[in-house]
This record gives sequence, structure tokens and C-alpha cells, in this order.
Amino acid sequence: MQAYVSIAEARALKGLRLVLTAYPGPPWTEAAKAVFHVKRIPYVPVAQQPMATNEALQEWTGHDNAPIAVWGDERPRTGWAEILVLAERLAPEPRLTPTDLEDRVRMFGLANEICGEDGLGWNRRLLMIAGTYAQGARGVADYLAARYGYDEAAARRAPGRIAEIVRALHDQLRAQEARGRRFLIGDSLSALDLYWAAFAALIEPLAPDLCPMPDFLRAMYTYDPALRRDAADLFAHRDRIYRDHLELPVVG
Repeated sequence: MQAYVSIAEARALKGLRLVLTAYPGPPWTEAAKAVFHVKRIPYVPVAQQPMATNEALQEWTGHDNAPIAVWGDERPRTGWAEILVLAERLAPEPRLTPTDLEDRVRMFGLANEICGEDGLGWNRRLLMIAGTYAQGARGVADYLAARYGYDEAAARRAPGRIAEIVRALHDQLRAQEARGRRFLIGDSLSALDLYWAAFAALIEPLAPDLCPMPDFLRAMYTYDPALRRDAADLFAHRDRIYRDHLELPVVG
């Protein structure tokens, strides 16, 4: 990936600008990168700084989070689904949404369970905030809690939701394997494979040589050894998707 440009430089450019969190591993960022990588759509990376105000970014896009895809003079895209739709329009092939309607509906439903509000990423983030409180880092935890709607009741509910989503994806993989298929939906690579590959880091990060990150962040991401063990083939699927289709090592 090329070097990040400043907000001022990005605003003066045409084409695709992709705002990314500037460290390796954050799943929404990695998912967006994966989509554009597979489609071979070139983009200029723009850094969003975690735990910062990102005022220039807010002024430009109306948002201070990441990822944000900005194509030409069009409105910024911030949600995982609208970023995918933009990518499909810019490069229809290779297609990442199934042509079959039932498969497409199922793909978007499962993708929302991974990427959307109350999904896998959302609930893992709640548990990370709870862990930050438990470590006594109240200032950081309060900032994140206010930003992401944390409360203790939601954190207590989160492990059940995480397990439910992983089980659903595991069942989907097993059903696909029974049909002789190597991907999570349909008979070819889809966005669902990419989203699982990116968000699996919130349970078991890739090995340090494949995704270097600070030790504290790796410890924060790693979750529930029993869940990882019970869905071992799902994590093996993640590893294959990275090996066969995505860039390694993962860099921020």
C-alpha cells in the first residue's frame, strides 16, 4: 500500500480516496481494503487517527471515523454495505455479491451479522471497552463508551451474540462444504469471505509475522479459546482467504 496522504492533499485529488485507521488489524478498515484489493481498484490511502478529533477529516467528509470511501465529488461512503456497492459499481468484475437472489440476500444478512450494528465487531468492541474499564483506564474507556453506546447490560449480552454469530457462520461453512463448495456463499469468492477474514481478527488475530501489532492490542483482540477451538475450520478458512486472495503481511 502506498504512503498515506494528508486530508488537504486528498481533498485536491480525484478518483478514489480511502480513509483508513492508521494501524494494522482494525476489521472495518481491513474489510474495506480487502474489497478494493480483490477488485483491483486503486485508491489513495488517507489516515484516520484513533483516539483523536480528526477535525480536518470531519470538515471534509462529515465523519471522523474509518473507513470512508470518497469517489470523485460524490458523497462519502461510510457503511460497509455502501462501500461494497460503490466497489461493485466501479469494478463489476470480479463480482463480490452473488447473482443468485437467495444467495445475495443470505450474504447481506450474514455480512450484517459480522459488520453491522449489534454484529460480531460491534459486540467484540463492547467487550473491549468493558476490559478497558476493568484495567482501570477510565479515561480511554469513557471516551470509547460515549462514542460507541456502551453500557454494562449490552456488554453482558455480548458473549452470547458473538457465539451465536460464529455458530451461524460455522454452520454456513459446513453446509457449503457438504455441497463441495470452498466459499461461505455460492461457488466463488464473495464479500462474505472477506468480511469474515477481516473480523476473525477480533477473536484470533493472524500470526505476528502476518499481522504485526503491539502486544497490548493483540491481547485485546484475542478472545475465548473455546470458541476458537470449536470453530477451528472457520479460522482455517480465514487463513486460506488471506493466503489465496489478500495482501500479506497486513500493514497499517
